[in-house]
Amino acid sequence: MTGDNLGFLVGLLALLIVMLALLLHAQIAQRRALSRWLVKPESEIPDGRGPWREVFSLLQRREKEVSRDMARLVRSLDHFRLATQALPDGVILLDDQTHIDWMNAAAIQHFGLDLQRDAGTLVGQLIRQGEFHAYLSAFREHRGESEPLQLNLSAGGTARVVSVLLIPFADAGILLLSRDVTELARTEVIRRDFVANVSHELRTPLTVISGFLEQFASDHPPAGEAARKHLALMADQADRMNRLVADLLTLSRLENDGQPPKSEVIDVPGLLVAILAEARVLSAGKHNLVASGIEAVMLQGGREEIRSAFGNLVSNAVRYTAEGGTIAVSWKSEPRGLVFTVTDTGIGIPKEHLPRLTERFYRVDKGRSAATGGTGLGLAIVKHVLLRHQARLEVMSELGRGSTFAAVFPASRAAAPP
Repeated sequence: MTGDNLGFLVGLLALLIVMLALLLHAQIAQRRALSRWLVKPESEIPDGRGPWREVFSLLQRREKEVSRDMARLVRSLDHFRLATQALPDGVILLDDQTHIDWMNAAAIQHFGLDLQRDAGTLVGQLIRQGEFHAYLSAFREHRGESEPLQLNLSAGGTARVVSVLLIPFADAGILLLSRDVTELARTEVIRRDFVANVSHELRTPLTVISGFLEQFASDHPPAGEAARKHLALMADQADRMNRLVADLLTLSRLENDGQPPKSEVIDVPGLLVAILAEARVLSAGKHNLVASGIEAVMLQGGREEIRSAFGNLVSNAVRYTAEGGTIAVSWKSEPRGLVFTVTDTGIGIPKEHLPRLTERFYRVDKGRSAATGGTGLGLAIVKHVLLRHQARLEVMSELGRGSTFAAVFPASRAAAPP
């Protein structure tokens, strides 16, 4: 081999070595770029060269797909949280050890919790009631469907009744659902009290009537004056039951009537003449009933409902005012609205009783109420009639010095004479 050929081969070999070195350097550079991106994937994917171009192109497409999937997941999670926050029921996510992972606004309100402060805390350390701990332990032991549990809570100074329910979630998680049932519990108490009160109110007259009937059915029935007295007492008790049933039916109709009251033009001054005449019969001349100011103002509403409400206020004043007392009735247009007022010089009402006066069968003095012949439903009827006419009842009273009951109607209820 000549010297020229040998030199050519050496040069060619050197060129190949240089090309291989450059190619190796490029591969190392691409691998380093790939390694840097893998360590910090949020950075931009490098441009590939040669066979790496296709690899980086595939990675770039995959990275975009992952970004889109993540964005969709984040949006779905945001929508879930927004929807859960809007729920009126509380939702608490617990892990398999009952640590709090997340909760919505309703749950925070129900239990007086704080998401940032209480996240990661065992729920049993925050809801410290023995019955809840037993309920939670039983659920974790059996891991099945459970019945709701009612808890009496006081969060933020507000007493409430909350129904809680535990539900299995995911593999080992737990959903703690809560619902404020304070009003439902209160309604249930009112219902039970109502049934008990009606039973009590009916039992007394029925006992009296039954006792007299037994006497009349005996071998020696009462006769003459004794029979007349017994019959008079039976008639009085029957009348008491009739009034109670009539008031119950009136109250039921008012509570369940979803329709607005009739739109009639009520001649209130004329109506009050009739109501005062009835009150004088009830008073039997024992009281001084006066009209202290009756303006010629008409009222828009249901005449029979207004008659019932005003009549109840006046008859109550008669029943709870001692003989010789004064009962003054007024009907005026004032800056606060159209006002019907009944003022008496009666026994008055202690302040602690004022908020509960319109409850059904609520009596300040049970013995005196029974003696006056009231049904215990009059002010409840008044309240519902006024609510249906967008009006309100205002009560001012001083023990031993009398009371003032004012039915205040909005000025928009004023009507022109027909």
